[in-house]
Amino acid sequence: MRRAVCPGSFDPVTNGHLDIVGRASRLFDEVIIGVLINQAKTGLFTEDERIEMLGEVTKGYDNVRVLSFRGLLVDFCRTHDAAVVVKGLRAVSDFDYELQMAQMNIGLAGVETLFMPTNPLYSFLSSSLVKEVAKWGGDVSAHVPDVVAARLADRLAS
Repeated sequence: MRRAVCPGSFDPVTNGHLDIVGRASRLFDEVIIGVLINQAKTGLFTEDERIEMLGEVTKGYDNVRVLSFRGLLVDFCRTHDAAVVVKGLRAVSDFDYELQMAQMNIGLAGVETLFMPTNPLYSFLSSSLVKEVAKWGGDVSAHVPDVVAARLADRLAS
């Protein structure tokens, strides 16, 4: 079975993330969305909320599942028998950072990285930018699934 991991914090998940997951789901038998839990950072959404939202927005994919992890991505990949990490690249600045991570992952555990260029519709999009715009009352509905837009509005209103 060809299994891949799409890792990230997904705080919150964006349409750009979903574009990469959807494309990866056509290339691999199974795609695991690995929600990174970094205890040094406080997210807008909890681990459970992020997993719930991702589960809801990916329920149309029979070969995608959502799990969380802490620690090294390569350890998560080993545990789930995934030989490939799929990462979306928005710009050259993404490539510089992601190339270093890919080289470390291949050196540590033989885990390959597949870089997918982001759909130009999402080339500027990031979770941080979505949160910032939403925080100030901007309309992010074109950039995130409806359920995420509603959750952002609720969270930031309180």
